[in-house]
Amino acid sequence: MILERPRPALPNFLVRGARGAVSAVRRQPVEAWAVAGIITALYTVFSIAQWNRFDTPSWDLGIFTQLAKAYASLDAPIVPIKGHGFNLLGDHFHPLLIILGPVYALFPSGLTLLILQNVLVGWSVLVITRLAVRHIGRLPGLFLGAAYGLSWGVQSAVAVQFHEVALALPLLALALEAYIEGRLRTAVVACGLLVFVKEDMGLTVFAFGLVLAWRFRDRYRAGLALALWGLGWLVLSVGLILPALNTGGTYDYSDRIDVAALLANPVDTLFIMLTAVEKYETLWLLLLAGGFLFLRSPLTLVMLPTLMWRFAAENPSYWGPDWHYNAVLMPVLFGALVHAILIARRSRRGWLRSYSAAVVPVVTVVAFMLLPGQPLGALAKPETYQQSPRWDAAHRMMDRIPAGSTVESGVVLMPYLVPETEVYWIGNENPPPDYLIVDDQDWSWGPTRPTSAEQHAEETYAGENYTLIVNEAGYQLVKRET
Repeated sequence: MILERPRPALPNFLVRGARGAVSAVRRQPVEAWAVAGIITALYTVFSIAQWNRFDTPSWDLGIFTQLAKAYASLDAPIVPIKGHGFNLLGDHFHPLLIILGPVYALFPSGLTLLILQNVLVGWSVLVITRLAVRHIGRLPGLFLGAAYGLSWGVQSAVAVQFHEVALALPLLALALEAYIEGRLRTAVVACGLLVFVKEDMGLTVFAFGLVLAWRFRDRYRAGLALALWGLGWLVLSVGLILPALNTGGTYDYSDRIDVAALLANPVDTLFIMLTAVEKYETLWLLLLAGGFLFLRSPLTLVMLPTLMWRFAAENPSYWGPDWHYNAVLMPVLFGALVHAILIARRSRRGWLRSYSAAVVPVVTVVAFMLLPGQPLGALAKPETYQQSPRWDAAHRMMDRIPAGSTVESGVVLMPYLVPETEVYWIGNENPPPDYLIVDDQDWSWGPTRPTSAEQHAEETYAGENYTLIVNEAGYQLVKRET
C-alpha cells in the first residue's frame, strides 16, 4: 500500500489574506463591477484601435514607455527621448510611477501603459459607483457611475494616452469615498499618496486637508497635518528635488506662472484668470457635468487649486477641456455630487429635495449628449477599427533595426520602437544614432519634412555617413556606417 504524503498546509496569513480578498470582491455592489467593467472595456477597445492606427497625439506615451522600461530593468528613469541622460524624475515628481516597472516587465509594450491607464480609470469608476449605490440607491448609483466613467475629462485624458495623472483617479476616488463615509484614516492615507503622483497634486492635498479638518472638527489636527504634508511636498519637490535631478539644474515649468506678479496685484490676477474663451468652456462643462448641484458640497473646494494654477498660467493648453488636465477634476466633481445629493435630501427647501432626485438623470443625459463629440464617439465609426495601411511596412522597417541600437525618430513610432531600442527624438541635440527614421506622415516634423533621410542625417550629424536601407510606404530608414 502506497501512502500519499500529506500536502503542506498554506501559512495562515496567506489563507486569511485570500479569504479577505475574496470577501472584499464579493462586498462590491454588482452595479459597480458592471459599470467599471464596461467602461474599462470601452476605453481598452478605443486604445487598441488607436494603437493599430498609429494614432500618437503626443510624445508622452514614448516617454513613459521608456520610463517603464528603465524601472523594469531596475534602473533610474533615464529617458533619452527627453534628452541625452535625462532623468524623468527631474521633469515631474512622480515616484509612484515605479509601479509601471513590474507590469512592463511582464508585457513590454507601449500598449501595456494604455491598458493599465484604462484599468486605473475602471478602478476609480468602481469606487465612485459603489459610493453612489450605497448612498443614493442602486439605479441612480449605476447611472451616476456611468456618467463619471463617460465624463469629458476622463475621455480626453484617455485619448491623449498615458500620463501620470491616471494614478490620481483611484486615489482621489478612495479619499472622497472615505470623506463621505466618515473614515478619516483612509481619507488621509489615500489623499496623502497623491503627492507622489505629480508635484502639483500637493495643492490638491492641501485643499483636501483643509476640507477634512472642517469635516472632522473634533479631529482637525489630522486634516491640518494632511494640508501641511501636501504643501510641504510641493515646496520640497519644486524647490529642491526636481532642480537637483534636472539636467539643467532648474524646475522646467517655473516660467509658466509668475507667482510674485500674481500675488502683487490680485485684481489683475483675477482678471487674467477669467479672460479666455477656453476657460469659460471648461467651467461651463464642469457645471453641466455636475448638474450644478455639486457646488453645494465643500468638496468642490478641492477643485479650486487645479483650476487656479491652470487659469493663471500663460500656456493656453492648460485652459481648455482638452488633454489630460481635467482628469483629476472628475472624481472630485462626482464625489462632490454624491455628497451634495445627501445634503440636499435633508434640506428644508422642497425644490432642492426634488432636484436632488432629478440631478442624476440630468447628468446622465448630459454625459450621453456630449458623447458623439467626445473621443469615445469614434467607436461608432467603422474607420476607427481599421488598421493603419502602413502597419506591415512600418514593422518590416522596425524589424531591420537590431535590438539595443540607438534610433532617432519622430513622435508617432516612438512607443513602438522603445521596447527593443534606445530612442531619441528628432527635436533634440542627440549623439549620432545608429539609425534614423524619416516618416513623411509624422506630424512632429512640422510643415517641412526631409525628402532625403540620408542627406538630413549627414547634415544633422556632420562627419557621419548614413546609408539608406529602407524606403517604403513613406518610411525612410538610414543606417550609420562605422
